[in-house]
Amino acid sequence: MMKAAFYNGNKSFVVHKSVFQPVEPGTVRIKVAYCGVCGTDVHIYHGNMDKRVSIPQVIGHEVSGEITEMASDVTGFKVGDFVAVRPLKPGLEDPSDNGQGHIGKNLKFIGIDTPGAMQSYWNVPAYALHKLPANLSLQLGALIEPLAVACHDVRLSGLVPGETAVVLGGGPIGVLVALVAQHKGARVLLSEPNENRKAMAEALGLTVINPVQSDMVIAVHEFTQGAMADVVFEVAGVKATTDVMTEIIRARGRIVMVAIHSEPKPIDLFRVFWRELKLIGVRVYEPEDFEEAIRIAESGKLPLQQLISRVAPIEQIQEVFEEIDNNPEMMKCLIKCN
Repeated sequence: MMKAAFYNGNKSFVVHKSVFQPVEPGTVRIKVAYCGVCGTDVHIYHGNMDKRVSIPQVIGHEVSGEITEMASDVTGFKVGDFVAVRPLKPGLEDPSDNGQGHIGKNLKFIGIDTPGAMQSYWNVPAYALHKLPANLSLQLGALIEPLAVACHDVRLSGLVPGETAVVLGGGPIGVLVALVAQHKGARVLLSEPNENRKAMAEALGLTVINPVQSDMVIAVHEFTQGAMADVVFEVAGVKATTDVMTEIIRARGRIVMVAIHSEPKPIDLFRVFWRELKLIGVRVYEPEDFEEAIRIAESGKLPLQQLISRVAPIEQIQEVFEEIDNNPEMMKCLIKCN
């Protein structure tokens, strides 16, 4: 028997004992150390994805853990390896996928469409595993998945050293995008209206402005001495940022759409045409982004530990989600599953 936290609908979780699932061919069992709470998990908690999850269901996908059992056909890993999980389950390839299985038409997301990691032990496909270095803490190992998101976003932006990037939105992903872009040699300006989040990002070494108190166009003009941004990352997902993103970018600049927009929003397509802008969509990650995230985390060059706002045992999962709701300044909460 083991402990598992089940999302029960109606903003509620129930933690109770659960049985081990058999280790099927091609899979491993990991002892889950930590599972981060993602914005998607919060959407599930709010009931916004009840048509997609199978209530009651264990959720969670930002994971670090240790392999405790393997199917006989699994190679490349051994019991005792520390791992992170890339929680994507590609389905039957569709011709429209263009070979991009990570965003395929029949893709399933492990921890949303299938049971997730907020449990003591979790069976996952071996192809989804990435080894963690022995010198990397398992708390930081649980940040590899969101860090891989940031690595993917920056990679697809085509950012090169010396360019200027503006990141609109200073939540966990926005801050990680800003840190990775800065790590890559870019000059980075982060926009965040919450003063406490702004102060936290500044403490991480980022240059931050409050768009409520400062005119974004003027601020970017001053930051770039009139050149404006080479790349804009839209991470906030609100009308104010989709309005301003086309105004703060230079000719032939790139706008990277990171946020999930649940409803259509107007975009100034005239400026896209007039300035020959590129509009780039980004979603999840590919294996190389996980490997880069692990290298960056292992290097110790980013202040990742400072992004962890709270670590709580699995028995307190309900309290953690309620606190996230009541405290929008929190960055990353980890559930300790063992």
